[in-house]
Amino acid sequence: MPVRSVTLPDGVPAPLRDGLTDLMTRLKIATDFSSEVLAEAKAARPAEAKRVDLTDLPFVTLDPEGSTDLDQAIHLSKQGSGFRLRYAIADVAAFVAPNGAVAQESFERGQTVYAPGARYPLHPPVLSEGAASLLADGKDRPAAVWTIDLDADGAVVEGRVERAWVRNRAQLSYTGAQADLDAGRTDEMIRLIAEVGRLRQEQEAARGGASLNLPDQEIVSTDRGWELDFRQMEPIENWNAQISLLTGHVAALLMLEAGTGVLRTLPPAEEEGVERLRRVAQGLGISWPQKRSYPEFLRTLDITKPTHLAMMTSCTTLFRGADYEVFSGGAPADPPLHGALAMPYAHVTAPLRRLVDRFGTEICLSHCAEVPVPEWIGEKLESLPETMRRCDSRTGQFERGVISLTEALVLSTRVGDVFEGVVTSKFENRVRVQLADPAVEIDAYGRSALGRMAKIRIESVDLKTGKVRAEVERD
Repeated sequence: MPVRSVTLPDGVPAPLRDGLTDLMTRLKIATDFSSEVLAEAKAARPAEAKRVDLTDLPFVTLDPEGSTDLDQAIHLSKQGSGFRLRYAIADVAAFVAPNGAVAQESFERGQTVYAPGARYPLHPPVLSEGAASLLADGKDRPAAVWTIDLDADGAVVEGRVERAWVRNRAQLSYTGAQADLDAGRTDEMIRLIAEVGRLRQEQEAARGGASLNLPDQEIVSTDRGWELDFRQMEPIENWNAQISLLTGHVAALLMLEAGTGVLRTLPPAEEEGVERLRRVAQGLGISWPQKRSYPEFLRTLDITKPTHLAMMTSCTTLFRGADYEVFSGGAPADPPLHGALAMPYAHVTAPLRRLVDRFGTEICLSHCAEVPVPEWIGEKLESLPETMRRCDSRTGQFERGVISLTEALVLSTRVGDVFEGVVTSKFENRVRVQLADPAVEIDAYGRSALGRMAKIRIESVDLKTGKVRAEVERD
């Protein structure tokens, strides 16, 4: 389920800070590394491996301003009437000894955890923000480089991956690249990212997929109190995301071909869930013609409009049950799909931040090189889904807890105020209401019909726990 990241400014009330600390303690979010892990990471050097030299290609990275954990570098070029994508992914496995202290710690953490104003990485920063990161520091870096050929419509023609040396020529930011693109002063590769990104969005629409990318939010202080401010997403962010999704799709196809792999799965949306969202749209006054599918409807939403942002927030509940499925000794007869993307998909593009990507990448590298997968893959593959479920659950609880705390802060100065929103769920003695402004979802005691606009009064707010008590106003 997509979750917004949150940034908190200085000066927020102490109870909220205490609440974040309590949340991290309760969920056992690791904030430090042991001396053994740090020492091993500091001493790590890329393992010996056959690599092609691609340092002559002008790779660039495209990330939020100031990023240092750079998983991906990109090079795009025309290839006849189509395109050739070269996507360099940080070769984390080259630095992590299979049974060493860093590897064992990564199995405990599973993924990087993002907290307001802080990041608790999967790997020690000397690796994730240093030796293994694809920094634009003039140094050659080891990477797993995907070469994916696309036709003129953006459909996959062929894909493979190999170990290589690469050099990042420029670290670009989304805002800077978009500004250059809008002004017509950017180079061909950035224009190709936009072109290929749009084509991949069309491919997604054609197969019935839907990407839901929520904007990040931050808490700002105003004359009215604390308010939510949403960062406007640049179009190039979505186009760049399509490049990552494309690579994950090719990785899934290679693993199915190899008969060994780990796929990211998600059940398709249930019709009941779609109908619930239709009622929410109606309550918010957003047009959703019956003949228009959910993916088509999602692409009509404009995050600059409060009601549309509220609709997108409600849409995060449509797909449930994301998981990982492993297989070996042959591909499953009926390969599972990622329901939201409507295609087979695997995580391989963020190994600095997610454990499972290291496995998927190694399997694909072995298949393309026509060599057996490393022993450590076979030893850990079967237990990998359970490891990721545990870590995903912990991170998900943390992210939801952060959202609850920040929403409580926004509403803390509005106790006694009445808000209007759409009833999205109903229970025995309470309902869940999606507000349009601020775009938050609140449980309120009382009764109302699904899809109906209801008025709720904020009765109390606990900043330390993030709990908001609200009641439905009687007509």
